[in-house]
Amino acid sequence: MRSRRFLSLGMAAALAATLLHLTLPASAAGALISQGKPVTASSTENAAAFPATAAVDGNAGTRWSSQFSDAQWLQVDLGATYAVDEVRVNWEAAYARGFSVQISANASSWSTVYTTATGTGGTQTLPVSGSGRYVRLNLTARATQYGYSLWEFQVFGTQSGGPVDGGLLSYNKPATASTFQDDGACPGCTPARVTDFDPATRWATSATNGWVDPGWITVDLGAPATVTKVVLQWDPAYATAYQLQVSNDNASWTTIYQTVAGRGFKETLTVSGTGRYVRMYGTARSNGYGYSLWEFQVYGTGGNPTSPPTLPTPDFTRLAWSDEFNGANGSTPDTTKWKAETGAGVNNELQYYTNNNNARMDGAGNLVIQARREVTPGSACPPDPLSGGSTTCQYTSGRLNTNGKFDFTYGRVEARIKVSSGQGLWPAFWMLGSNFFQGRPWPASGEIDILEHVGKEPNNVYSTLHAPAYFGGGGYGSPLNLGQAANAAFHVFAVEWGPTQMRFFVDGNNFFTAARDTVESTRGPWVYDHPFFIILNNAVGGDWPGPPNASTQFPQNMTIDYVRVYR
Repeated sequence: MRSRRFLSLGMAAALAATLLHLTLPASAAGALISQGKPVTASSTENAAAFPATAAVDGNAGTRWSSQFSDAQWLQVDLGATYAVDEVRVNWEAAYARGFSVQISANASSWSTVYTTATGTGGTQTLPVSGSGRYVRLNLTARATQYGYSLWEFQVFGTQSGGPVDGGLLSYNKPATASTFQDDGACPGCTPARVTDFDPATRWATSATNGWVDPGWITVDLGAPATVTKVVLQWDPAYATAYQLQVSNDNASWTTIYQTVAGRGFKETLTVSGTGRYVRMYGTARSNGYGYSLWEFQVYGTGGNPTSPPTLPTPDFTRLAWSDEFNGANGSTPDTTKWKAETGAGVNNELQYYTNNNNARMDGAGNLVIQARREVTPGSACPPDPLSGGSTTCQYTSGRLNTNGKFDFTYGRVEARIKVSSGQGLWPAFWMLGSNFFQGRPWPASGEIDILEHVGKEPNNVYSTLHAPAYFGGGGYGSPLNLGQAANAAFHVFAVEWGPTQMRFFVDGNNFFTAARDTVESTRGPWVYDHPFFIILNNAVGGDWPGPPNASTQFPQNMTIDYVRVYR
């Protein structure tokens, strides 16, 4: 099962802004350490449209904007002490003439490491030198009658004294909870799910007796440990107020962290405490449901840790698999590489997928997946408006996948494709988690859409990610306007997929990047660290493109020159 994302023109504008404003760290500076970290501000012009988090989300098409007055400030919590060596400020038109950069160990006493009364706006790269956990932009003089507005506030540096979080102590350790849910709405949402290192499974409190305060979950590390970091990846049912506690006997508890301003999504918390047991003790819920976590990770030293699974290192240059489609005219796809999926489609599609009747080589080095207006007797599809509402499938097409023949984790995946187009057409080049055919339901399996095109938007193509917390119309992705009809020429569609990000390309243009930190901090879990397989299909109709109409011409060819995987 799969869904498609329909993005607004506002997203296209955001993409354009990203291309105009995105800056990368200079090689002389330390690492980017502010992205996705907790951030606060003195005020916002509009909390929904211009939140403080937009300044550190890695997306230079979103921005924070203050109220129209002096003075204002924006502050980021790095989560640990860092030696800060550079700050980058990417201003919107409402910039600051007078401002300073300040650093603090406790968010109370501040040291100024940069100051100016002649700010120029635009993108300013500020060499600084200081050490602290908190970095603040103190804004004292506006350049316009409006407030202060930032596309991005980036802090670079290195962690003082090296890493302090130690190793992962909680992997596959026993967990207990106040209650847990195991029903049709959340099957198997048991405490063990938070320590399984599987971000697509979760714990939730019971719907019958657990949607109350307090609610808690405890991890047994197996032996006493010094705990230095806790990572909570929340479901939308998160705690706005909670404590992190440690204990040696699972009875007497010491609080090592507490908040009444929990923000959900991914919270990475620097802590200090010793104990065998670590507990999240929630006292206020974000909504009318209970408490729910995808992951509860504990880091430090000691305990009785089990090493988590290791993952491959991606290589985007070594060709590992390909199909050049050089078969004779009329020959079918290589069965050692591809298998045909047959039957009616999903997402209210109108075609019947045949056993390679619609997928053949053209003898010129291409695979052609052809959509035809062709009835399949005895089949069942949603009503087709062009056929007076017939529920017998009125179209045929092809869908191929590599599952069980070639499955892989990470790499560069690319294909040279000339898409079909026209009202109701929906060609796609995408990947689905291999565990889908092992019983993991969609979208928990994960989906990586490298190319989607819907004919009602003749110039646009899309790349999108789908996961349990963001899927269908809420998937995480972006469109690209090709500046001409998508079916006017071949284009090379690609993704470079690794453990920290995915970079999507069309004809070598990296038009969209999904950074893991940004996804986890703003959307939900990153569920792409396991094998996936490749799919090619040429759909007709469906929820996103809608059905064909009188203007739609058939047959419609999706023509693939090659598919290649580098890893």
